[in-house]
Parts: sequence; C-alpha cells; structure tokens
Amino acid sequence: MATFVYEALNSAGKPQKGTVEAGTTEEAIARIKSQGFYPTSVREQQAKKGGGPPDAEAMKGKAKKKGGGMGIGGVGAKQLTAFTRQLSTLQDAGLPLLRSLQILESQLKPGKLKNILMGVCEEVEGGSSLSEAMGKFPKAFNHLYVKMVNAGEIGGVLDIILQRLAEFMEKSQRLQRKIKGAMVYPIVVITIAALILTGIMVFIIPKFEEIFRDFGVALPWLTMKLISTSRWVAGTNPGQSIPGWIVLLPSPIIMIAMWKLIRKAGPGRAATDTMLLFSPVFGNLIRKTVIARFTRTLGTLVSAGVPILEAVKITKETSGNYVFEKALQKVHDSIREGEGFAAPLRESKTCDAIVVNMIDVGEETGELDAMLLKIADNYDEEVDVAVAALVSLLEPLMVVVLGGIVGTIVVAMFLPLVAMIQSLQGGGAV
Repeated sequence: MATFVYEALNSAGKPQKGTVEAGTTEEAIARIKSQGFYPTSVREQQAKKGGGPPDAEAMKGKAKKKGGGMGIGGVGAKQLTAFTRQLSTLQDAGLPLLRSLQILESQLKPGKLKNILMGVCEEVEGGSSLSEAMGKFPKAFNHLYVKMVNAGEIGGVLDIILQRLAEFMEKSQRLQRKIKGAMVYPIVVITIAALILTGIMVFIIPKFEEIFRDFGVALPWLTMKLISTSRWVAGTNPGQSIPGWIVLLPSPIIMIAMWKLIRKAGPGRAATDTMLLFSPVFGNLIRKTVIARFTRTLGTLVSAGVPILEAVKITKETSGNYVFEKALQKVHDSIREGEGFAAPLRESKTCDAIVVNMIDVGEETGELDAMLLKIADNYDEEVDVAVAALVSLLEPLMVVVLGGIVGTIVVAMFLPLVAMIQSLQGGGAV
C-alpha cells in the first residue's frame, strides 16, 4: 500500500487536502470520492528526505514549481485563446471558478501557462478575485484582458465576457495571420533571388573576368562596375580583408535590430509610425489594420460594461500606432470634459469620414459598441482586399525588379563578348 497526497474540493467548493492509503492512483481517487470530495490533484507521496510533514513537503514542491520555469516572454496567443474559451465553457456550465481553473491547469502540458495558472489558482484560493489574480501575471494577461474580466465579475456575466474575449482574440489573430501569410511569398522570393545573385557575383562573374583578361578586351563602363561589385562581394579586391557577402548576410538582421532600437525611444517611434502610416504602398493597409484593431477593442470593452473613459484609455494603449494613440488621447480628454467622441476623431484626420460618421450615429443612438464592432467587421474585409491587392502588386513589381537586375548583368557580360566577336571578325577579314 502506498500513501497518496491529494487536493480536492468538497460539496461546497472549498479546497481540502490530505492523504489516503491505496494500492494504485485509481483506487486512491475512488476512496477520495467515497468521502464526498472531488479530487483535483492526486500524487504518490515521495520518501521524505527531511523531518518535515508530508503536506509541508508537498507545498514546498508546489511553491518551487510555481516560481520556476517561467522563462522569458509571454504565453502564446493561440494557447491563451483556447484557455479563455474553455474557461468560458466551464463557467457557463456552472462550475465553481476555482475548480474550473484547477481543471484547466491540470490538463495543460508543462509550460509557461501551466505555471501561471498555478499561481492564479493560489491567488484565487487565497481570496483574490480572478481579475486581481490575473493582473499579477502580465506576461499572460495584458491590461485589456484583466479589465474585461473585471467587468464580467462586476456584472455577474463572466462566462459571456470570456466568450466575447475569446472571439475578439480569435479575430485579431486571424487578421495577423492574413497579413503575415501575405508577406511570406515576397520574403521567400527575395531571399532566394538574393542568394542566387550572390552566387553569380562570387562564382560566375570572376570566370568572365578571366576570359576578358585573356583576350585583352576593352571593358565598357557597365561591365567594369559589375566586375568591381563582384570583387567586393567575393573579397578579391587588393587590400580587402572581409568579403562583401559576410557584410550582406547579417545586414537584414542588423537593420531589423536598428529599427527596433529606434522605435524604443518616443521620438523614434513617433517618426517611424508616422512614416509607415503615410507610406505610398503599405500606408493604406496599415491604416485599415489599425482602425479594425482599435474599433474592435473599444467596441468589445464598451459592450463588456467597461466605463468609456477606461475603455478609451485601454484602446489607446493597445492601438499599436503613435498617430492613433495621440488621436485617442484627444478623444479621452474630450469625453472627460463632457464632449463627444466623434468631433476630436474627425479633427485628427486619422480615420475615414465613414468611420467618424458611424461613430457619431452610434453615440446619438446609444449603440456605440454595436457600431464600433460593425466598423471593425467592415474593415476586416477591407484589410483582406488590401492584402490581396498588395500581393497582386508585389508579384509583378518583384518580376520587374529582378528582371532588371538580371538583364543588367546579362548586358554587362555580353557587351565585351560582342566587342570580342567583332574584333575576331575584323582580324579574320584581314
């Protein structure tokens, strides 16, 4: 017979802890249930290495597990969305909150979310509300998430709020996947083309250079520039210590790192966001994406019962663009002074007239949340169209650019060959 340490809930939903003697885990669970408890954790007691009681050892191991394994970074959006929908389902079924959290924690594989949920369960068990407990783990639950959960707790509709939150997260992820998916093809084509061009510069052009040198042909300006570039890439220039391809290879990573470093400072972020928003090719897509995000966020918060000032503040912090943050700050100040939503948004000129007019109508009819969600749905569709248009534009653009580069190389290599043929023909005629 072995000793099993268990944690369970009684018929009133209160946590219970203890030990039971049994031959197997299944037998231990059966004995715990026969006492009128609902087991949430059953494990065989390990041999004690010290003089402390079993429960103390178990709690020590649990505390260690809670504190360890958090790692760097947050919880994946897909995993968090699945947890939110499952918690909504369990709450809708009428299960106690603590038991619902323990069930979801027990079925997760070891990882960040499991460790965080262990901490949330302990906070709730200690008397904290769910929003307070989640607020202590910002790596998993951001400000928007915590505020919506708090609104659900206050209104007694936590299951509905969690369902809306899951739908909001799913739509946001779907939008991100579409944009990222559209960028995969151009990035792959550009990467392969860059590798091929580097190979031509390193291996092919030097062979032609040897042929031209053997025949003593006078090289045109274009061919000389191409050969010079090839020497730099291959690292064969006199006195050159580092081949050019070593500089070119990490350049995209360096550029991305510099971009992120610039955006960390306030002025840098303001300049880059403004530049992106008004860029000729990507500006329209970025504008539609930000409008879809901020209207869906604000509409979801307002429909959840979050006060409008708090909702606008959260939306401003999660909009992801400096220009829209400034516009939403003006909206926040306007509402705080007793004025409307639409006027400062119209003055900022960040949104199309149809967006401002629909928000204005929503204010007048008292259906601002429904109108914001309609705008978000409409702009989601417009983003789909804009992404498709961008991809259709990029494909011929890449063909033209790559064709121009390859054509330039071909012309630069064939001009000396034509001169060689003409000289040979002239020599043969003599």
